[in-house]
Amino acid sequence: MPKPGKRLMSGCVLSFPLFLFLSSCHSYKKNDSHPDVSDASIKNGQLLAAKYCQSCHLLPEPSLNDTRAWEKDILPLMGPHLGIFEYNSQRYPSKKNDLNIPADYYPSRPLIDEEQWQNIIDYYTALSPTSLPAQQRSDPIQPVLPMFTVETPAFQYVDPTTCYVNIDTAVIPHELWIGDILTKKLYRFNDRVKLIDSLNINGIVVDKTVEENKMVVCDIGLINPTNDKPGKAKTIIRNDRDRALLDTVLFDKLMRPVQITTVDLNADGKSDYLICEFGYMVGALSWYENLGNNKFERHIIREAPGAIRAYVSDYNHDGLPDLWVLFAQGEEGVFLFTNRGNGKFSEEEVLRFPPSFGSSYFELADFNKDGFPDILYTCGDNGDFKPVLKPYHGVYIYLNDKTNHFDQAFFFPVHGCYKAIARDFDGDGDADIATISFYADYTDQPEEGFVYLENSGGLKFMPFTLPETKMGRWLTMDAGDLDGDGKPDIVLGNYSFWPGTKKPVNYQKKESPFIFLKNTGSKIMRPQK
Repeated sequence: MPKPGKRLMSGCVLSFPLFLFLSSCHSYKKNDSHPDVSDASIKNGQLLAAKYCQSCHLLPEPSLNDTRAWEKDILPLMGPHLGIFEYNSQRYPSKKNDLNIPADYYPSRPLIDEEQWQNIIDYYTALSPTSLPAQQRSDPIQPVLPMFTVETPAFQYVDPTTCYVNIDTAVIPHELWIGDILTKKLYRFNDRVKLIDSLNINGIVVDKTVEENKMVVCDIGLINPTNDKPGKAKTIIRNDRDRALLDTVLFDKLMRPVQITTVDLNADGKSDYLICEFGYMVGALSWYENLGNNKFERHIIREAPGAIRAYVSDYNHDGLPDLWVLFAQGEEGVFLFTNRGNGKFSEEEVLRFPPSFGSSYFELADFNKDGFPDILYTCGDNGDFKPVLKPYHGVYIYLNDKTNHFDQAFFFPVHGCYKAIARDFDGDGDADIATISFYADYTDQPEEGFVYLENSGGLKFMPFTLPETKMGRWLTMDAGDLDGDGKPDIVLGNYSFWPGTKKPVNYQKKESPFIFLKNTGSKIMRPQK
């Protein structure tokens, strides 16, 4: 557990827009719903929160959530972590009887008394806003994007639940792979988005890696939160002649894995596997050492839930693969694991975020062309509680000062942002950004579901969208040159059960599992101000 006051490599603790921080840190402005809470209780609550809440994650400011969310959702869930399972005749939700979490996951006795717990409640409920402020967006999202044309596949079916899309440019012609939760299949399309065949995986594939004549897929096991270990890594060998499928389990009992990467981590000449075991209340960043003869030994790099995305990069040029990893789910942040040899790693947290951010994705990209990786980061996971539109959800860029200290240089608000990909889509030499949101503001801003940020230089971006992207709810996205014309295209995966959807019992409308955004190379006409 991090200690209070831990200094980060980024040189700062808070990375979100400053106005949110100032609104609660430098004044005791009470909201109208709790006018009688004393200043003494608020001050004590602030001190107690800094001592106890910060022992597990970055201290969240009251301004990051509205009063209802603190009172009804967040604090009742946090109480058990302080050994408080019931308060004011309200029983708090906990998983203390779940056999799949460690026996000491919750404290055996309360860490604070009831008066102190009330102080913490007063601090968050009295100083939080009754509603969060609106987004601060200087440029509206333009509803035209001639650089892409939208192609909808002829292949459609009822209730697509696309959980994986991948443009495979390692084969000629290029191919597109789609994974579906309900059908438990992998669908393979050609470079003209025509269905070639499908594979019955009998699992939920969320990632894959290709090795010579086989592919290894990451089967999450269950999409819904669980402390079970339903995940598997499977070897898939296909016979194109008769479409036979050999499905072999490499290793199982994984904690809801979301990414698998083939890499020789201990420099013994054999391919190992790095696994992001996202989990739920427990999880891990782990690697499976290849012992030969299809035998593997599991090693834990960091035992914590939330590992969601990993990049392998020898940043210090010592010949050993290092790891950049984003963790969500509580103690959120980007971690750098330096390979010390023999499969051992040292750990540094280079960016840290409050748990309310809902970290969802990150990439490494050199935005300022100085030869050092910068961080493209998104936050917007909004599914733990009743969704709240948060003005700090969106796309961030953190620039590297060449010593792996990072400072925020760009922010674009997107409610519920789920992923961002940096590519030079328009061929002008700098990185543009494509984003999706699964928890967009579908009532007033459905265009947030897909936003294209065109880079005009100097970290200045203009937002665009396509009207056709309102036809689905995009859980996943990939970019790559599918049609082989030298320009990066985009594929959006449709998870048709979007947040809040209630479909009729006999709903039988077929939908597309994805849409293909073909890059035409047409120039964008920037709006006149």
